[in-house]
Amino acid sequence: MNFLLLHGTGGGPEECWYPWLSEILESQGHKVIAPQFPTPDGQTLGNWLEIIEEENYWKHFDKNLVIIARSIGVPFALRLIERSPAKINVAFLVAGFYTDIGLPQFKPLVDSFIDHSFDWAKIRFNCTNFFVYNSDNDPIVPMEKGKQLAEKLNIDLKVVHGQEHIWFQQFLDILPDIKKISEM
Repeated sequence: MNFLLLHGTGGGPEECWYPWLSEILESQGHKVIAPQFPTPDGQTLGNWLEIIEEENYWKHFDKNLVIIARSIGVPFALRLIERSPAKINVAFLVAGFYTDIGLPQFKPLVDSFIDHSFDWAKIRFNCTNFFVYNSDNDPIVPMEKGKQLAEKLNIDLKVVHGQEHIWFQQFLDILPDIKKISEM
């Protein structure tokens, strides 16, 4: 399988638990694609889509693609799934949202990703499986945002206890679900 990792604001492929997870996935024979998107300067939906186009990442959008997105990567993943040229396998959406998070300092960084409604029917059609994880003590994305996202995707929210914005070095909760989809 191919794993596309989408990072958060101010981050990149080396943020949080992405290096740890990349090492695990690559050791299992999977391909990991972890682009660097402009952030925080230049962080707009248009600029991020431009990276997808320039690097021709669309060629990986098929039944073997798994998207793992965190924070602003989540609404970006939803925008990619809306536009996907083919049905993808699964999207793991971590500490995510699709509406304003209520923090004025982040508004200019997230608005272009969430400023128009999402085509939920198309998103659900273009991706076979979804997993949504949010922490019960996230200081940036309230757990209610994760609940709302899970409801739109017709799935249950996976509550991660005491993990704040899920920005630590390992994210063990995701491993059983990755194993599950790898065996499908």
